[in-house]
Amino acid sequence: MNESLHTLPGLAGSGSLAAQRNRVLRNTYWLLALSMIPTVLGAWIGVSTGITATMSPGIGLIVFLGGAFAFMFAIEKTKDSATGVAVLLGFTFFMGLMLARLLSFVLGFKNGPSLIMTAFGGTSVVFLAMASLASVIKRDLSGMGKFLFVGALVIMVAGIINVFVQSSAAYLAMSVLCIGLFSAYMVYDLKRIIDGGETNYITATLAIYLDIYNVFQSLLALLGIFGGERE
Repeated sequence: MNESLHTLPGLAGSGSLAAQRNRVLRNTYWLLALSMIPTVLGAWIGVSTGITATMSPGIGLIVFLGGAFAFMFAIEKTKDSATGVAVLLGFTFFMGLMLARLLSFVLGFKNGPSLIMTAFGGTSVVFLAMASLASVIKRDLSGMGKFLFVGALVIMVAGIINVFVQSSAAYLAMSVLCIGLFSAYMVYDLKRIIDGGETNYITATLAIYLDIYNVFQSLLALLGIFGGERE
C-alpha cells in the first residue's frame, strides 16, 4: 500500500514541486552568503581608496543608478546561465563600493566599527525573523507585491529629490520607512520562493540581497546619526 502511494501522479508531482522549491531556496541562501564576499571587498576598496567620496552627490547618484540598473538588466538577461552568477557577484561588488561613502561617514566616529557591527547584527536578526515568518505564514502574499513596489518607488523618488534638497528630517524618515518596507519585502520575496512563485535562484538572490542591503544601509545611517560618538 505504501509503495503504491509513491506511484500516484499527483503525489509524485507534489513531491517534485516541493523538492524544486527546496532546491531554489537552498541555492538562494548559498548564493546570498557568497554575495557578501564581493560586497565586503567592494566596501573595503571604496573606503580605502576614497573613490566614492570624491564624487559630488549628483555624480554619485548618476553612477549608482546607472550602474545598478545596468547590472540588474544584465542579471535578467543571464539569469538562466552560469554567467548570471558572475554578473550577480559583480553587482554585489558594485553595491559594496557604493556603500563606502556611508561607511566612511560612520567610521569617522569613535565607535564607528561597533556601529557597523550593530547594524550587521540588527540586519541579521531582521532577516532571521522575516525568514521564520515567511515559513509559517499560510496565506498567499502575492497581493502585497503592488503595494510594496509603489512604496519602494516613492522612497526612491524621494531619495533622488533629497540628494539635491539635503533635508535631514526627510533622510531620517526615509531610513525608518526603508527598514519597514524592505523587512516586509523580505517576507514577500521568501514566501514567493516557498510557494513556488519564484523558480530562478539568481533572481531570488538578487531580490533578497537588495532587501538586506537596504535594511542594513538604513539601520547603519540611523545608528550613525543617533549613536555616533565624536572623537
